[in-house]
Amino acid sequence: MSLQFSKIALLGLFTITAVGYGQDKKAKKNKVNIDLSHWTLTTPAEDPNKPGKTLNLGYPEILDFATNELTNKYMYEDPKDKSIAFYAFPSGTSTANSSYSRTELRETMETGSNKVNWTFAQGGKMKATYAIEDISKEVDGKYSRVIVAQIHGVLTDEQRDLIGQKDNNAAPILKIYWDKGKIRVKTKVLKDLNAPYKDMLSDHAWGDDEGRNFKEKVDLNTKFTLEVKVSEGRLEVILNGSESFVYDDINMKKWGVFENYFKAGNYFQSKNANSFAKVKIYNLEVSH
Repeated sequence: MSLQFSKIALLGLFTITAVGYGQDKKAKKNKVNIDLSHWTLTTPAEDPNKPGKTLNLGYPEILDFATNELTNKYMYEDPKDKSIAFYAFPSGTSTANSSYSRTELRETMETGSNKVNWTFAQGGKMKATYAIEDISKEVDGKYSRVIVAQIHGVLTDEQRDLIGQKDNNAAPILKIYWDKGKIRVKTKVLKDLNAPYKDMLSDHAWGDDEGRNFKEKVDLNTKFTLEVKVSEGRLEVILNGSESFVYDDINMKKWGVFENYFKAGNYFQSKNANSFAKVKIYNLEVSH
């Protein structure tokens, strides 16, 4: 798929090609050199203007994340290893349809807007290198869990209105966890494979699969690379360029009714007091 946007610098819009997103010159202000011009940030902080709501950074504010005093304890640079660190803990604030806190990036194909998303037929690829710098242990002595990458579904305005939903949120088709030293992958399955189009649009129509763990162990402070490749009716997740999980069944074909976006960072999966996680990202690339 190829999307073209105006090259007029005054408009602050940048070309998206089949190779990937064009680099925003301002985005190079971060030492890690990850292009943030096509991402927005959700943090565990409370928005001072919206009590109970998360404090988020859109474009262009996200480009100054390192100096933003309201958010830079959640997303900050580590110049020693040229990473961006994402810190999260159960702060009491969360996004809609979730009870967990997160410091997480959300893909925006069109700079500064979340209205343009992609389908499986259009395809996409995300590649990122991570490390779990530190994470708490639960009362059973085992490490907490954290989601480091997602593909989230989104309803078009027409689909939202068709089912009478208040927002455009759909289920996440993919969640990738760091789970006690293993990389765990979970996807969605349609509960009724004969469900009509309208029924498929509801979150309640989809359930979780059993999940799969990659064989390779990933310890704390150990870099690992995840690749997620999407095409019509097919989803593939690759760990460190070797072990691969492929999903190409009827559920992936049915998922084609939704639009989607990538997410990356630290979606922390504990609500226990004093729990936390620090996730580092060294490289993050998306293409369509």
